[in-house]
Amino acid sequence: MLALLAALGTLAGAALVGAAPAGAVADGRTLAPGVAYREFDVPAAKGLAHAHVLTVDLRDPRVRLDLLYPGAVAARTPVSGMADAAGAVAGVNGDFFNITETQHPGVEATGATVGPAITRGHVLKAAVPDGQRFGPALPPGTGTEEVFGVGVDRRARLDALALDGSIRTSVRRLPLGGLNQYALPEGSVGAFTSDWGSASRVRATCGTDVDRAAGCSTDTYEVTVRHHRVVSVSDTPGSGPIAAGTTVLVGREAGARQLRTLSRGERVTVRHRLVSSSTRAPYRFALGGYPVLRDGLPLPGLDDTTAAVRTAVGAADGGRRLLLLALDGATQYRGGLTIAEVAAVMRELGSVEAFSLDGGGSTTLAARVPGASTVTVRNHPSGGAERPVPNGIGVFTTR
Repeated sequence: MLALLAALGTLAGAALVGAAPAGAVADGRTLAPGVAYREFDVPAAKGLAHAHVLTVDLRDPRVRLDLLYPGAVAARTPVSGMADAAGAVAGVNGDFFNITETQHPGVEATGATVGPAITRGHVLKAAVPDGQRFGPALPPGTGTEEVFGVGVDRRARLDALALDGSIRTSVRRLPLGGLNQYALPEGSVGAFTSDWGSASRVRATCGTDVDRAAGCSTDTYEVTVRHHRVVSVSDTPGSGPIAAGTTVLVGREAGARQLRTLSRGERVTVRHRLVSSSTRAPYRFALGGYPVLRDGLPLPGLDDTTAAVRTAVGAADGGRRLLLLALDGATQYRGGLTIAEVAAVMRELGSVEAFSLDGGGSTTLAARVPGASTVTVRNHPSGGAERPVPNGIGVFTTR
């Protein structure tokens, strides 16, 4: 690791080394006010890796970050498509997600992310149980509620966001166990809103809190609430778009039994919010992943064995300067970095806090050069083409 840090100290400010996608901009080139791009080689345990890095200065009032997503939680689009649709100058892929369902025959993968998500201050979803997570093993002491976000104070930070919600009737109050999640805690009730999309809600009742591959629950119930009144019920979760002003409640086991006490026409109020573990400043945007660097130090127990193509985001200067990193997936660089090496790279680049996002075939960094009308993918995706993903971090500027 010391050798890696020494090499990074040499390479971080060096000129470009190694192959890059056609049309790549020069090292340190300014893309827009407060946004710069560069790329460089990184010597690693499994061979040479190639890093693409965006530096974002939130001290510049013309710059902001927000969530990139396809308009629904349970949907996927390539990063470049989301960036162009939103008018972003650059972006990277985001959280790990429900990519496959081989353990549950007949159940479709939703494409929804693992962790919480907020866009423009609006809460889209909460986190699935730790045991239902897709992605590599989490560092000790971390969980699916971990987020990277930027507050309305324009400062980036690492945090954990827990769901606080309830279902109220005239005679009872039920706890809310999930919000637009592909997996609900055992025995709970989850809420699905128009933000979810049209994907089936059956997956939410499969697996357990500790075993993602466990079977689907045989005790389920669904209640549709429109304008605070129960309008329909069903013994099985449904699918299809959910209209504005409508909430679909899905219960499993004890949660299903609680929902069966509701009657058509009964008045029901569903409330939910995400509660921060560290700040009172509301978030403009947030998304899930897991921390690798806190207070300038790597988290204990980071994996130093498994190398892969990675995506990460880091914060420096009190959360006012950000670093977005995506490794190249070209054949000669596919050895990638271990998570411990990612933490070292982010630290050498100046990050005090750093957060790992989805990697492998999802890793994508797209950016728009001055004068261009669309972004261009800057790294080589390891699958040969962009993978559709459910969300990402978008960089926006006003010129």
